[in-house]
Amino acid sequence: MCGICGMVALEASEPPPREAVAAMVAHLARRGPDGAWIEGQGTALFGVTRLAIRALDAGRQPLVDPATGVMLACNGEIDNHRELRDWLAARGRSVEPDGDIAVLPGLYLELGDAFLERVRGVFALALWDPRRGKLLLARDRAGERPLFFARARGTVVFASQVAALAAGLPQVPAPDHAALCRYLQLGHFPAPDSPFAAMHKVGPGELVLLEPGGLTRVRYWRWRGTRQPKMGGDPTRTFDAVLQEAVARQSEVDVKVGVFLSGGVDSSLVAATARRLRPDQPLTAYGLRFREASYDEGPFAERVADYLGIDYVPVWVEPEAIPPLLSELIASCGEPLADPAWVPTALLARRASRDIRLALVGEGADELFGGYPTYSGAWLAGYYARLPAGVRALFRRLVERWPVSDKKVTLSFLLKRFVQGERLDPLSRHRLWTASIPPAVLERLGIAPHASPWQAPPGEGLLDRLQRYDLEGPLAEGLLTKADRAGMLFAVELRAPFLDQAVLEFAATLPAQERVRGLATKVFLKRYALRQLPRDIVHRRKRGLSVPLAVWLRGPLQDWAMAALSRPGLEEAFGLRRQAALQLLEEHRRRTADHARSLWALIVFSEWWAFAQRAAAEPRRWPDHPPASQRSSAASRSGVPMSIQKPS
Repeated sequence: MCGICGMVALEASEPPPREAVAAMVAHLARRGPDGAWIEGQGTALFGVTRLAIRALDAGRQPLVDPATGVMLACNGEIDNHRELRDWLAARGRSVEPDGDIAVLPGLYLELGDAFLERVRGVFALALWDPRRGKLLLARDRAGERPLFFARARGTVVFASQVAALAAGLPQVPAPDHAALCRYLQLGHFPAPDSPFAAMHKVGPGELVLLEPGGLTRVRYWRWRGTRQPKMGGDPTRTFDAVLQEAVARQSEVDVKVGVFLSGGVDSSLVAATARRLRPDQPLTAYGLRFREASYDEGPFAERVADYLGIDYVPVWVEPEAIPPLLSELIASCGEPLADPAWVPTALLARRASRDIRLALVGEGADELFGGYPTYSGAWLAGYYARLPAGVRALFRRLVERWPVSDKKVTLSFLLKRFVQGERLDPLSRHRLWTASIPPAVLERLGIAPHASPWQAPPGEGLLDRLQRYDLEGPLAEGLLTKADRAGMLFAVELRAPFLDQAVLEFAATLPAQERVRGLATKVFLKRYALRQLPRDIVHRRKRGLSVPLAVWLRGPLQDWAMAALSRPGLEEAFGLRRQAALQLLEEHRRRTADHARSLWALIVFSEWWAFAQRAAAEPRRWPDHPPASQRSSAASRSGVPMSIQKPS
């Protein structure tokens, strides 16, 4: 895992300013505390910070091919690097130095832009080919690693995080109002959106080609549900081999590995598979605990850990930890994210960083195997639409009168979102189920809804379409953003075995009824899970990682929320009605409505606006970093910026 950044002067003959790249590298120090380098090649200058996971004594980047001048920087892990190294050797191309990333320049030189199709792993990479005068930017298939870019004065600037990219620009761009409105609706930024105008995000499974005067976006991979031939034989046996191989590839590293464990079927399966693969190696699970009983999954996680014979470390989440850590997350990455679990995940990473550098997580299983109740809701909506109008109107009135509850993802919340979307098309209704701020509340706030740029390919079934949307949007740009930014704040890499390419492709072979059957979700995966986990864990009601915001915003976080919603400048800059936002908080406090998710999205937005104002006010002075050897890992992990090791 690393942070990458750089500048390429596509329309100039002078090399980019080293001070600007050094400033970006300094902002990425927490992503890579084990080394930092800057390398130049003609009109291109790349910077890398490194978190050592594989080949601890190797791994220096950027990499430059001496014969062609091709230069590469990569943030990620290439899981099939041994296979690729052997393939290159058979073609007479030796790979130096050691390390998984080292295979990429040779692979590109053999295959051109199609080299990405051969790569398995998680990555965000930049490759400069001076022979073609072209810069390539790409993200892995699921979008586990981030990459942003901008054009400024004929130069392309790129970085792993928005805050680092801003540090390398002549000035911080203005906010992108349309993208920020979409954030308020969705809770995340779908590619190519970013919070700043002229900053763009590379999408999951996307290759961006930049050259003088031109930009081309290519989707080199996309998930295709139920369009591949179904595998023969026992699918649970087939999947067992696929999942084991995925966990083995991702945990074949030179550092200690842990597991983030909630006690749900997804993370429990990852933990069980890791335990089976390496029964003699120590394995520690880390799990969140809440004082509020309906949110606390600690007892389930402890039961799974005890069943598997692994250590369990609880991490208690207290409301007073939320404000300062949220501010730190936003300042580090430079963007808002409305997932309430963002801060708790960072707390988990902070505790785990004392012991490990890599943690396996369960992200992706719900999207691939049909785990969300909203998928059953889409099925129910068809029957509901056939009911007489009077019956639907009566049901709606009853649902809207249902009292507010502070419990976790209640039936009342789900049903209220369900009836709100009864007149919408299936995809719009699905978006409403997961929206941070529903349209009616946006209207009260003075925010005009902005349509999502995402479009489904023609000819897909409803379930496939909804799952693809979740994979490419809420997962790639929401849940995986949460995991990446939270983990990297404390230099802990989070890996999701369910997002291994082989697992992605296996899930695409399952017919719809093996994913969702009426009200039953994740049908196949639960059947498979019974091979490894207790029945009561496999079939307990899905709860997901949620945070007791509803009760906290009526109590210990109420004053902080009021201050955030009253922050000067929001109304003037964005037209966000301050009094309407405060009224939402008051209605929530009085329990006349549950506005917790809407309020959280607004609070995070306000905290980001404070960051943006500070960033815009900073003078564009870049620090001078003299050559220095790499500092110790311990010093770097405590927050001391890495110095830049310039090439000799």
